[in-house]
Amino acid sequence: MTGERRALIIANGEYDNPGLSSLRSPAADAEALAEVLADRNVSEFEVQVVRDETAHVIASRVEDLFADSAADDVLLVHFSCHGLKSESGELFFAARNTRPERLASSAVPADFVQRCMRMSRSRSIVLLLDCCYGGAFSQGVAVRSSGEVNVLDAFPGGGFGGRGRAVITASNSIEYAFEGDHLADEHARPSVFTSALVDGLRTGDADRDEDGWIALSELYDYLFDSVRERNPNQTPSRDIEMQGELYLARSRRRRIKPSPVPADLRAASEDPNMFTRLGAVTELQRRLTSENLPVAIGAHEVLTTMAQNDIQHIAEAAELARREGRVRAEPGEVRFGEVVRGSRPTARIRLDGPPIARACRFAASHSWLRVTEVADGAEISLDLVELGAFEGRITVTGPTGEAVVRVEGQLVEERKPVPVPEPEPEPSPPPEPVPVLVLPPVPEPVRQAEPAAPRTKVDPFTRVAGGFAITAAIYLVVIAFALSGNVEDFFEDGGWTVIPLIALALGGAAAMFASKTRRMVGPGSLCGLALLMTIPFGSAVYVLADGCLLIAAVCALVAVRRDRSFRLGLGKPRDRFAVAAVVLALVATTGLAIQAGELIDYSSSRADEGAIYLMVSVVLLLATVLGALLRPAVFGIAFLGGVAGGGTVMVCVLSYALPSSSRVTGAGWGIALGAVLALAAVTGFAAFRKQGKA
Repeated sequence: MTGERRALIIANGEYDNPGLSSLRSPAADAEALAEVLADRNVSEFEVQVVRDETAHVIASRVEDLFADSAADDVLLVHFSCHGLKSESGELFFAARNTRPERLASSAVPADFVQRCMRMSRSRSIVLLLDCCYGGAFSQGVAVRSSGEVNVLDAFPGGGFGGRGRAVITASNSIEYAFEGDHLADEHARPSVFTSALVDGLRTGDADRDEDGWIALSELYDYLFDSVRERNPNQTPSRDIEMQGELYLARSRRRRIKPSPVPADLRAASEDPNMFTRLGAVTELQRRLTSENLPVAIGAHEVLTTMAQNDIQHIAEAAELARREGRVRAEPGEVRFGEVVRGSRPTARIRLDGPPIARACRFAASHSWLRVTEVADGAEISLDLVELGAFEGRITVTGPTGEAVVRVEGQLVEERKPVPVPEPEPEPSPPPEPVPVLVLPPVPEPVRQAEPAAPRTKVDPFTRVAGGFAITAAIYLVVIAFALSGNVEDFFEDGGWTVIPLIALALGGAAAMFASKTRRMVGPGSLCGLALLMTIPFGSAVYVLADGCLLIAAVCALVAVRRDRSFRLGLGKPRDRFAVAAVVLALVATTGLAIQAGELIDYSSSRADEGAIYLMVSVVLLLATVLGALLRPAVFGIAFLGGVAGGGTVMVCVLSYALPSSSRVTGAGWGIALGAVLALAAVTGFAAFRKQGKA
């Protein structure tokens, strides 16, 4: 299928009307489902989330999705909210502004969604309804209508002209009734259905036939079993009218078919001569460690047969060889200890052994235990709510067996320090009268010096980074004086290009030694500066200075890595500042590319210089994009400041080599210089705003 894959997630948990009870799960469910549907390794949907909006906003988004679709598009709509039935039996989806007594004007009719689906050109439409039909009203609000909410009746089949559509509901027929002002029956929260949906897609457990794809029918079967297991009172239902199978996601649970061992090796494993069979065990062990998994599984099957059926000596050798391919998960037990509520601690499970032992999938025993597969194993995270001890397990299953990793700990509330009141002094007995002595006046009371505040320990790598930055600046000062004997020669020989780099190196060193900037600002600026200044551009003047700056940046990164108070990583672009920075970098890149073209057209001997212009432009653009993605934001802004400073130095250095010819206008150089200076100004403005908010 060549069409687009688009998903609309509608989550309403907050309601203006006090008669509608709030739902805590839709917001979390929407975030988790959007993440897994947008994952390029799983579903690759273009996801739009509508959260806690009014009825007319939801209706317009639904109509836009279905109206702007092509025949080959795959459309998925997910509702997570209250489902309400009018006195005439019509089904409505509750929005933030819904009034139970005015459903027609304040809620989203199921009939409206049905009409939009019917008018859509798409032949692959999936509607998922995770709605709470019981417990929709709080006490004190009387509702007259009662009976069964037959959800699928609101989306009847037929009339689609051969188009494919599927409706899957968390539960189809839930009775809700009120006796006076009290709810007679209470039903499950809607999160059971959506959490099972997310788990089935993320882990690949919904891939029942293990062909590497999760079909719609497989997904429903998985949802039915999972929901019924977690809550026997809730039964998912479906109505699917599609020609062929619709695949919603990829899966890592691809079944690996064993490759038969060669005929001569099979004959050797069954030969009457025991020494021939021992030789076959050695060859089978070699095939067991192969990177070709079908070959390894075929060898494992033959070794298993020999270990079970051969004589003791051969069986022991075969069992020993077979153990080399067993599933080994380290550690075998993960103890989190005390976990503060609201935190998301993580741990890593590492797989060891040959490729066949690492071709595993992971299954968690509880929904609060999240497992994400990584290159060498899996990462565990916790999503706990209930206080107290917790215990679960991760089952690691592979072609050669399985292993179980126990997970345990205790969820506690965050302990806030309780101020200890100072004890009141006990009343002392009245002193006995003593003779009064008149002492001479003391000119000035002698004040006891207050103890100095304890100093924060500075990471040694921070000092080393600052020292190397100062070394680079000192070297550049020496070079600046050595370039020429007077001021006029100094500028004619290009010595002025050293001045900006001296200032930047000293600024980075100062930031590494200052207490308020040594953690993020100093390392970020040094890393951005060093990244630009390590480009080889043919001048031996800067080689030692560049080396010192590179060492300073590495030491600064080591200091950041050793600082446990924050974690350096990548995230989404922050705001308009990030967009402006990338746009300016593109402008500078364009200018440098123009200048490279002029140099190459001027003379073929200038091709090397043109290549350096292009190299600087590429590094400048990539470094700016990296700075826009770096987290924490303070580190990213400081990194962009170093990139802007280094870019300015590089553009100035390259301008010194421009030939004085009318054929080389220098226009591209002017564009690049203006862009990097603007990038420096924008970065300074962003840093000022960040400091103001702090």
